[in-house]
Amino acid sequence: MLTIKRLSTTQSDFWGSLRRLMDWDSGATGQVEQVVVEILEAVRRRGDSAVLEYTARFDRITASCVAELEISPERRATALDRLPSMQREALEFAAERIRAYHQRQKTESWSYTEPDGSILGQQVTPLERVGVYVPGGKAAYPSSVLMNVLPARVAGVDEITMLAPAPGGEINPLVLAAAQIARVDRLFTIGGAQAIGVLAYGSETIAAVDKIVGPGNAYVAEAKRRVFGQVGIDMIAGPSEIMVVCDGQTDPEWIAVDLFAQAEHDEDARAMLVCPDPLYLDQVQSAMERLLPAMERSEIIRAALNSRGALICVRDLAEAADVVNFVAPEHLELSLIEPERMLSAVRHAGAVFLGQNTAEVFGDYCAGPNHVLPTSRTARFASPLGVYDFQKRTSLVRCSGDGAARLGRIAGRLARGEGLTAHARSAEYRVQESDDEQQPPL
Repeated sequence: MLTIKRLSTTQSDFWGSLRRLMDWDSGATGQVEQVVVEILEAVRRRGDSAVLEYTARFDRITASCVAELEISPERRATALDRLPSMQREALEFAAERIRAYHQRQKTESWSYTEPDGSILGQQVTPLERVGVYVPGGKAAYPSSVLMNVLPARVAGVDEITMLAPAPGGEINPLVLAAAQIARVDRLFTIGGAQAIGVLAYGSETIAAVDKIVGPGNAYVAEAKRRVFGQVGIDMIAGPSEIMVVCDGQTDPEWIAVDLFAQAEHDEDARAMLVCPDPLYLDQVQSAMERLLPAMERSEIIRAALNSRGALICVRDLAEAADVVNFVAPEHLELSLIEPERMLSAVRHAGAVFLGQNTAEVFGDYCAGPNHVLPTSRTARFASPLGVYDFQKRTSLVRCSGDGAARLGRIAGRLARGEGLTAHARSAEYRVQESDDEQQPPL
């Protein structure tokens, strides 16, 4: 039975109920924390030998050296060549759209010259090494490979190392093919917290990286949290989310399946529909109850909708925008006749899908924008993964003589106000040097 929550903004406790629906504890359990701490410390101290030990224990792969866990470019190329033509075409089509979209995000260095001849600017450079973690096991995530690797490639990252678990030595050929299309430099069948550890600390075989990106289970997430600072990370992702705002003009079955598409990720996924028409909410619920038994992952969908789903009735679309901005959803569908009219009121969302024809799942695979998005209300301050995550910015300052004199006087006054006299003298020496340069020679 489907017992999805029904909420209305007319209820006195509406906002509290909505907040409770969105609550998610990102903290790991004590058991997970203990295991992750042990693994990370072992990898930091013992390098390759610890990686081999945990890979044998958790993934049942016995190797004499970490080099045996590396999948060669030739094997990746073979996997791509052996793909059915329709799968290969789909991967290549998606890769091209993702690449083209992210090319537009690339920023360049810049500078400008002030009237006194001083130069200020910013130098933009790519990261040197990036580690990409791709979940493995029974599921295959070639889309995750493309979404995490291609922006790094566009940014100009020197070396991309991909790690993915391969329980029992099996890794999905789609993942290998995607790695080949995205031009991963090195690929190892290493998973779990030990993979995050070796990317962060390095070992005899695998060089430490500057940033780690990619999703994973609770152990991977906790490991990423603990190595942050030693390396950069993309985010600590929460459960998948979708919010659909509808004016009641879209086929209810379309909306039902759009909600199913996110709910089938796992039992913690959130799927919410917002509409000013309570009769339309009834129609969508009826469609869900009718279609759900035929879904292959119906039990997961049912559990997610019953615990984290909601059908929300609002007074009008202006109030719907308030609900959207409060939730700050990972995915937002504006299934409206005129979605652009509401878009200007949306301040917080990871990705927005405009109009009745634009299914959120297009963004998961092949629309072009990145599907690595902020979750759990973090879209209030965070952005999708992009090229900018793989570039860093360095400030540039070059003072002319006149510029040094002007800045030196101001910096000296401010430094003395802070009681930092060495700072002040460092600035004031430049003032003296500049004044001396302006005196006629003896």
